[in-house]
Amino acid sequence: MTDEVRLRNPYHQAAQQRSADLMGMYLFLASEIMLFGGLLAAVLALRIEHPHAVSSAAQHLKIWLGTANTVILLTSSLAVAVAVAAARFGRAALSATLFAAAGMLGVIFLGIKALEYQKEYSEGLMPFLGNARPLKDNAEFLFLNLYYVATGLHALHMTIGIAAIWTAAWRIFRRHIPVPGRAIAAEVTGLYWHFVDVVWVFLFPVFYLAR
Repeated sequence: MTDEVRLRNPYHQAAQQRSADLMGMYLFLASEIMLFGGLLAAVLALRIEHPHAVSSAAQHLKIWLGTANTVILLTSSLAVAVAVAAARFGRAALSATLFAAAGMLGVIFLGIKALEYQKEYSEGLMPFLGNARPLKDNAEFLFLNLYYVATGLHALHMTIGIAAIWTAAWRIFRRHIPVPGRAIAAEVTGLYWHFVDVVWVFLFPVFYLAR
């Protein structure tokens, strides 16, 4: 398997093809930013209009689980950053190993999130299911509903990211993605993973620290 870049039509230079790949991912991430940005804006508007209700509802969230998940995702981002650098230097085995490890951290994140949802359900904190015993008014209901929409969408994106990152790990390990010639594949996958992590970095303070 050669490490040379395979040019696709209509590209005539490797740098041109790489720029197009990156631009495609940046445009996709821009659309995702608008999605999550709208949700965060709604939460902030709710906090401005009903600060006490938001603070009261946020106190029901498990901040220790949110903190643990934040540490896990930051660690996974470090692993991905090193994996991408390894791909650029042609260190296929190291890159594949770190991508696989980051994906496993993502699975742990989802496991903790599932545990958190289970605890919230048992405590009557899911208003969209008609299960909202501790909540007092509609603003609290709305805050927690926005929390489930935002974190649920994030979990979906994380699941996609895990699939993408494990696929990249396998293909790099099997030399189906030759590095450093096709390191752009690792870079694009890494960009998506970092985006998912950054989204969580915003969700954590907006929801868990709103008390």
